[in-house]
Amino acid sequence: MDMNRRKIIGGIALCAATSCAQDWRRGRGRSPLAKDDEERKILAVLEEMAAKGRTYLSVPMQDGRWLRVLTEAAAAKHVVEIGTSTGYSGLWFALALRRTGGKLTTFELDAQRAETARGHFRKAGVDSLITVVVGDAHENLRAVKGPVDVVFLDADKDGYIDYLEKSLPLVRTGGLILAHNVGMNGRYVEAITSNPALESVFYMDGGELGVTLKKL
Repeated sequence: MDMNRRKIIGGIALCAATSCAQDWRRGRGRSPLAKDDEERKILAVLEEMAAKGRTYLSVPMQDGRWLRVLTEAAAAKHVVEIGTSTGYSGLWFALALRRTGGKLTTFELDAQRAETARGHFRKAGVDSLITVVVGDAHENLRAVKGPVDVVFLDADKDGYIDYLEKSLPLVRTGGLILAHNVGMNGRYVEAITSNPALESVFYMDGGELGVTLKKL
């Protein structure tokens, strides 16, 4: 096992070794309880996507729940996602953004997957909150205007450094950079853990989610 991999696994796991985490792990296969009709509608689409295998290259449910919690806790008004896929993670963001009054800009390389995601957003009734941009995010990210509250990386792992360099100047102080499957890119882990302006922790129970706070 390389040093970066050990560094990730040895990182701080959110909610590790707490009684609430143990309770959550026992029920992690269940969807969260809906609070209102709009939330039920979004959760129903998420459940349908999972049941019908429409979550291609998507986060697991437990990571989706973290996306929602972190976004709502940050009172995010502007979220940028790189790697829409079929819209599963986008719906978790939407659960938070409908409460914060925020919007999601999500980038997807594959036009067919982007259209599938749009269909899921419409079905969930959150399409007005989400802009899907089709094409190469390495280029299209240049058009994004800050400030950005949350960035989520879940696309080509070799591109994480470039995405970080392009998005970090847009993220407000106190904003978050989230990255999925961080164990697949040791250079990215080194970049976020060696920068004194950043503070990073790692949640390893799902799909290896890196959570980075922009301190300065």
